[in-house]
This record gives sequence, structure tokens and C-alpha cells, in this order.
Amino acid sequence: MKTIENVSRRNLLKGLGIGSGALVLAVNFPEFIGMPKAIAAGQISKFEPSVYVHINSDNTVGIVVHRSEMGQGIRTSIPMIVADELEADWQQIKVIQGLGDKKYGSQNTDGSRSVRRFYYPLREAGVTARTMLEQAAAQQWQVPVEQVFAKEGYIHHGSSGKKVPFGELVEAASRLPVPDPQALTLKESKDFNFIGKSDVALVDGHDIVTGNTTYGYDVDLPGMEYVVIARPPVLASALESFDASKAKAIKGVIDVVALDNLQEPPLFKPLGGVAVIAKNSWAAMQGRDALDIKWKVSDHKVYNTDTYKQMLKDSCDNAEAVLRKKGDVDTALASADKVLAGEYYVPELIHVPMEPPAAAAHFHNGQFDIWACTQTPQSAQNTVATLLNVAPEKVNINVTLLGGGFGRKSKPDFIVEAALMSKRRGKPVKVLWTREDEIKNGYYHAVSYQKIKAALGPNNEVNAWKHDVALPTISSTFAKGANVIGGEADLGLIDMPYDIANVQCAAGKATAHTRIGWLRSVTNINQAFAICSFADELARNAGEDPKDYLLKLIGKDRQINLAEENAKYGNYGEPMEKYPIDTARLKNVVERVAKMSDWNKPRAEGKALGIAVHRSFVSYVACVAEVSKKADGKIKVDKVWLSVDCGTAVNPERIRSQMEGAAVFGVSIAFFGELTAKDGVIEQSNFHDYPIARIADSPVTNVDIVESDDLPGGVGEPGVPPVVPAITNAIYELTGTRYRELPLNKMGIV
Repeated sequence: MKTIENVSRRNLLKGLGIGSGALVLAVNFPEFIGMPKAIAAGQISKFEPSVYVHINSDNTVGIVVHRSEMGQGIRTSIPMIVADELEADWQQIKVIQGLGDKKYGSQNTDGSRSVRRFYYPLREAGVTARTMLEQAAAQQWQVPVEQVFAKEGYIHHGSSGKKVPFGELVEAASRLPVPDPQALTLKESKDFNFIGKSDVALVDGHDIVTGNTTYGYDVDLPGMEYVVIARPPVLASALESFDASKAKAIKGVIDVVALDNLQEPPLFKPLGGVAVIAKNSWAAMQGRDALDIKWKVSDHKVYNTDTYKQMLKDSCDNAEAVLRKKGDVDTALASADKVLAGEYYVPELIHVPMEPPAAAAHFHNGQFDIWACTQTPQSAQNTVATLLNVAPEKVNINVTLLGGGFGRKSKPDFIVEAALMSKRRGKPVKVLWTREDEIKNGYYHAVSYQKIKAALGPNNEVNAWKHDVALPTISSTFAKGANVIGGEADLGLIDMPYDIANVQCAAGKATAHTRIGWLRSVTNINQAFAICSFADELARNAGEDPKDYLLKLIGKDRQINLAEENAKYGNYGEPMEKYPIDTARLKNVVERVAKMSDWNKPRAEGKALGIAVHRSFVSYVACVAEVSKKADGKIKVDKVWLSVDCGTAVNPERIRSQMEGAAVFGVSIAFFGELTAKDGVIEQSNFHDYPIARIADSPVTNVDIVESDDLPGGVGEPGVPPVVPAITNAIYELTGTRYRELPLNKMGIV
């Protein structure tokens, strides 16, 4: 049980901007478990977690949202959880964005964790506050506490009809001892006012659509200078020389300075290069374009997409790192009546959120004040402190709204650049990344090659499954020379859910030549594409309906114990006993999505359906995609149906929007996304050569949310993985052509 303290007597009110008449509760959270095990140590420090909820004498309820808002609605969902157990009136709620500070617990807003990690602690905070207010009212009225109850911001006395607003009770409540958590009773789901309801308006919705908000790019400080940086075109290249004369001649350019060269591993460090400081962003960009720079190119110049692809393919044939082993795959393959095989390739991808990275910093009086569109304010705080040799408490990270994140903004390299330049200039500065900067020098989603073989018996039953992968690992960003995946194996590879007697998953080596990061749903993208495509191929080979065959592959209802199959599985940082791999839930979303899409009904001529299902971030999502052939012979995704079982659905409207966004994201990956490298240089630079789905490409998306009282699962990422294979499976149904390589636009079909 998490602990809750009444901290109103401590010297914390001033720091929270709270008046003396307030009830303040500190909720202590369990230690952050983190991203996949291979990268957790490099990313996150250990903290003493806590988050604050306070009730003011003016009857307002302040809720500190310690996570970052990037369109997922967390600044609404967290208050919904607290307000429900508190029995607050929604109009009472005041949302306070938490600064980067260890007292809030993990603020790392990625991995689809915000609700699932804080659902019960925040509910406990709400019920604790409500109980103390009820006790205070009972004492004031001299009645048994059982006769009073909270509702819509008031404490009521049932028999007399008396009521008192929360604000009038905070002084008395703050003097009470905090009740024993074991004595508290959380609401039943049938009594929820906000949790599970779709009519709660976005806290930021009106301000966002009217432009009355602040994103990272919007920050404007008095006397601020603007900085753009020419970074090495090849990772870890060194600055040899530069001529800044033309840049300095441009009106508005103030100075041009060289930055220290990057020393690998890249981690969250600046990449180095040459910084142009100017009075406005346009002058800074023009000045950078005028620079004449010579680079001492690093060994990463060997990176060429075509040869690297072949290397990955060969590496699959030498996949020595066995990650899951059940039975004897080799013997089963050797004795099979038939062996079916498939090879799958997903290129390197990049995030391209609407807002590129931006950070403003002001170094003064020995401390940094920083404003940034960051997913990880604590990581930014600690990284700035470490690299610029100041104490973490001297680094204040103000979190702006994020114009999209997708994992890119969990890397604070751009924030370190701003801090570095402000300290160097002695003035407020804002470092701006352009779209070209991000595509040329960002963190990339790893290119991958996968080979799957299945041993088939006399009735086309699958007796063995062998899955070999090769891709550069995220761990290479944290440890130079890391060349075999670790935690990425947990993301759709070793947790393949099919009921097959003999299974083996293994990884080959791959040297990284770019900074590898995590993108929305990470390597679930690659592995779901391969596994769900191959399942469809097995169904076609057997001459069976793909949906029925998929259910047969998943097999009987069970909870999969990967420990019995020689696999170390991180389960997205969650305990297996609370979040098991449950095949009944997996099959349920398959059945539901088939029903909502009218799977068994014939489609009109020129249209076809494909199906896929995937568990990720401890949630279950099945997808059906409908594709059609246009008059010019090109393929379009017309409709997408998604059925999601994410346990308790706190904010259904946000869940729907996340699934709708996942469908568009999946279309982008399937049809358009591809980065290529030549001599270590990324060849793409903007949307003209790295296109994403536009409005005309976006499908009509229908979302089904499974009603459940199970623990909340992830939402932001699980919708993405099954979309791509559902599309390619539908294309096969329509055209008879199997596409095992992405993106599809280079195949000439879109």
C-alpha cells in the first residue's frame, strides 16, 4: 500500500503556491520500474516519489499533474481520477503543471504508463482527502461520521440536510491524522462520476483550439537570443574547420561559436557542431545556411541502407542470442511435412511530431531556468546538472505543452544545448530545431530484418515457430558498442502468443550508426508486422478464414508463462501476476473487431478486409482494415476498426482519440515512412521526401472499448502495432500480392 501524509504543517505550501488555509496530501509512490531492462539504467535515476493534491479554503481543488501533456489528455485524466474519489465538483479543479522534481515520482511520460502507474495511488489520495473532510464535518456537527457523505464539492449530513463546502473544512481537516489506508474503501465502478465517462471536456481543449497555450516553440523571454546549430551530418563526426564570415554578415546574426565534439555513446548529449546566435530565428537560420564547414567524418560513414539491409539479413542467419526456447524447433523443422517461411523488412523511421524540439534557457545567479516541450523533465534536470556541473536543484525545468512527442521529446539533448548556450552567452536563449534538423540528426526507430519459419504437419497444423531478428539496439545510445537487442525483445517478439509446441526466438548482431531511440510502440511495430503477416500467410496456406485461423493459432484460454520457456520477460515493467499475458482477452478483441466490421459479410467488388491482433503495453488491440482499389489502380485504406481492451477505461474519449491517431500513424508507417542513408548521411530532410499520411490518406476509424474492471493498461501506443499488418493482409486479400517490406509507396501501389 502506498503511504499518504498530511504535509500541511511542513514548509511546502510556499513552493506549491498554496495559501496557508489548505489541506495538502503527499502521496508516496513505488519506485519507478522503467522502460525495457536494457535501457532503464541509462535513462532514469531513482527517486523518492510523491505527488501533491491540495484543497484550498476558497473551495478550489489543486491537482498537480506531474506528467507531460502531448495530446493524450493526461492533464484531464489525472484530475478525473482524483476528483472522482474526492467527490469534487469538476468546476473546482485547478490543474497545476508539475516542474521537474523528484518529489513527484517518475515524470517520464512514455511507455503508456501514466494512468496505469498512478491510477490507484491517485484514487487513494482522493478517498483519503474525502474521508478527512467527512471526519472534520462530523466533528463540527457532532454527529457520527457514518451519517455524512461527500458529493459535488460539499459534505452533506443525510438526516438534517445540512451541507458545507470543502473549503470551509480544510483547516479542521488538516489537523486530523491521516486515516489508515486499510480502513479506506474505494468506490465501486458503478458509482464513478468521472472515471469511464466520455463527457469530461479536455482541460486544455478550448485554449488549444483558440491558440491560447504555450508550446516549446512559443516561449518568449525578455532579451532572448535565438540559436540554431549546424550539426555533423554523420554521427560523431568532428568539426575540422569553419568559415563564419558570410554568416556574420547577415543582419541580425550576433555571433557564431563552435561546440564541443560528441564523444560516444551519444546518450542525451549534444551532437556538437557550430551554433549561430541571432536576434531572431530567421536570421539564425539564414546564418547557418551561410556557414562553410569542413568535417572530420567518423567511422559511421560506412552506413549505407542497401548494404546494411543485406548485413541484417545475413545476421538473422547467425542469430546466436536465443531469447525464448520451447521444445526443439530444429528437429521439428527437419521432420516437417512442409516448411513455410517469410522475411520481413521495416526501414529506419523518425518521429516527425507537429512541433520539432525547442527549449529556452536562462542561466543566472548560478542556476538554470528552462522551458521545454519535454516528456522527461527529471531526466532533463539531471542531464543538464551532470553535463554542466551544477546541482540538480539549481536546474528548474518548466514543462510546456508538447506539439506531439512519440518518444523523441524524452531525449533532452536539445535542452542541454539551450542550457549550454545560455551559460555561454550569459543571457536567455532559445534553441530551435527545424524539421530538417530533426530528420537529419534526430533519434531514429531502428531498421529491422526478420525471418520466420513454421513447421507444418499433415493437416497444416503449426508444430514449430522459429523467429530470428536483427536490428540495431536502443542500448547503443547508452553504451558504445552494444549490438544485440535486449529490452526490445519484450516488445512483441518473445511474447508471441500462439499455442505452438516448439518455439525459438533469437537475435543477431547489428552495429548502430545513428542514434537509436523509441518511437510510438517501439519495436512492436516491426515484430507485429512480421508475426501478424505470417499468421495470415499460414491461414492462406491452410485455405482457412484468417480470423478463424488466428483464433486457432492463439489456442486455448490460458495465461502464458514465458519463464517456463527460458525467456526473461519484462512485461513493460509490470508484475506478471497482475498483468498476465491472457489469451482469452486477446481472442475476445479479435471476436469483437470481427463483429463490428461485419467480417463475415461479402465486401463490394474492389474492397477487402485484413485482420491482426497484438498485445503491447499490457493492453490488447485487434484491428480490421478495409482497403480498396481506386480507378487509377492505387490502393487506399478506407476504414479501420479497432477493438481495445485496456482494462479500466479512465477517459474513453481520449482512448478513442488515441486509437484514431494510431490508425493514421499506422497508415503513415505502412505507406510512406522510410529513411535511407548514404555514406552515413540521412538522405531525407522534410515532408517532401519523408511523407506522412495526410487527411486524404486517413481512414474512417471506428473504436470499440471493452468494458472492464481490470487494472488499467496502456493506451497511447498499443493501437499502432496491429494496424500495419491488418492493412497488408487486406491488400493480399484484394490483390493476391503479399508485401513483406515497407513502405508500400515504393512498390508503386499508393
